[in-house]
Amino acid sequence: MHTVTVKVEESGEGLYTQTVQAGAHALKADEPVDLGGLDKGPAPYDLLLSALGACTSMTLRMYANQKKWDLKKTAVTLTHEKREDAEKKKYDFITREITVEGNLDDAQRQRLLEIANKCPVHRTLTGEMRPIVESSLAK
Repeated sequence: MHTVTVKVEESGEGLYTQTVQAGAHALKADEPVDLGGLDKGPAPYDLLLSALGACTSMTLRMYANQKKWDLKKTAVTLTHEKREDAEKKKYDFITREITVEGNLDDAQRQRLLEIANKCPVHRTLTGEMRPIVESSLAK
């Protein structure tokens, strides 16, 4: 089992600016200026979409390599918005457009779309992995 630890803390630069430490990688997260931030880094939903896009692209690459398919390049464009259903309940709606380049037939392209829906982050977001978030206050 692979355990991942990420530490996020306020940077002190602005009202919402955060430092994110993910293993050896450091980055910032923030809200855009129009929401009171300094726009020093991606907003939380930008990071969520980034995780889904990266996982999708990596999963397609791994699969195509295993199958020895001529996949030259993948690109994933994502959007997120809050929507409302007929009962006025809000829900999150993510669109994911996947571009695959290479000498691929229609069956291979369709299979890659199926595989994209099996990437671990997609499965977590759609509830296929039964995500649990346990929160506690540090002592």
